Amino acid sequence: MKRNFALRKFIPAQLLFLTGIVFILTGCAGNGKKPHVIGGDDTLTSGTIHISADESFKPVIDSQIKVFLSQYPKANIIAHYKPEADCIKDLLNDSIRMVIITRGLSEDEVKFYKDTLEFAPIFGIMASDAIAVVVNNAAKDSLFTVGDIRSILNGTSGYAYKPVMDGLTATSTVRFMLDSVLKGQPFSQKVQAATSSEGVLDYVASDPASIGFVGVSWIGNKEDSTQLSFLKKVKIASMQCSNCDSGDVYVKPYQANIALKRYPFRRGLYFVLKENYSGLGRGFSNFLTHEKGQLIFRRAYLVPDRMQLGVRRVNLNME
Repeated sequence: MKRNFALRKFIPAQLLFLTGIVFILTGCAGNGKKPHVIGGDDTLTSGTIHISADESFKPVIDSQIKVFLSQYPKANIIAHYKPEADCIKDLLNDSIRMVIITRGLSEDEVKFYKDTLEFAPIFGIMASDAIAVVVNNAAKDSLFTVGDIRSILNGTSGYAYKPVMDGLTATSTVRFMLDSVLKGQPFSQKVQAATSSEGVLDYVASDPASIGFVGVSWIGNKEDSTQLSFLKKVKIASMQCSNCDSGDVYVKPYQANIALKRYPFRRGLYFVLKENYSGLGRGFSNFLTHEKGQLIFRRAYLVPDRMQLGVRRVNLNME
């Protein structure tokens, strides 16, 4: 009897212990925290990953992916192009390994993602870009100051232009214009929204009264047949130089003017990597920030950040 009583006492205690373990595990799984990213079967040079990239940079990122995959045929990188704000949201999307946007993460964002993902994403600048101002080929005006553009966007300008953006919210171009040009002022109701950068170019090409804003990677590479076709449809305007001795100098968003900070609408291009092991995302970010990737940025007429870009001053004899 004594032995049977001891056995009966032991069994409920054991069950209670196991139930407690299940409760603890269930509680951990349901506390809203995501587990660490667990390495899959991808490596630095093989496997499949999804990335989100700012639509403003589609031409140059497509080129980067094409060259990377030609070098590493066992790799597959699937890019999703969307507005910058949606790319940032994708950092919480389990299927997205990397985002490419025009800014790094703030301290508060690093803390948030560290608490949520249980590790901090890494990020860094890769290149410098510019927002090009484009007008119709029939437009009489092609020289603007920052003040001119500000007044066109807020509706106080004497110009009759209809501004066209690659959307009215969430895009990096919209954010730049609101923050850096309008300084927090709202857009005028005259501002039109296209669905993409290509849509901006098509809109401006079809309407002589419009003025558009696109990333320079859409129109900077004169060796790209697609971009050459865009350049035949629209005209790149010049902006008053922001770092020149004379205030009468107007410059286009060429590499040298971006590198020397002469062109006023400059911005950076960053990667944010959500990977805590040596996977394909890390392999691609290494490619972007080292020689081959940097040369592709240079060829696309962006300014590579991780390699020296030689700029030489010359005097032209027009006689």
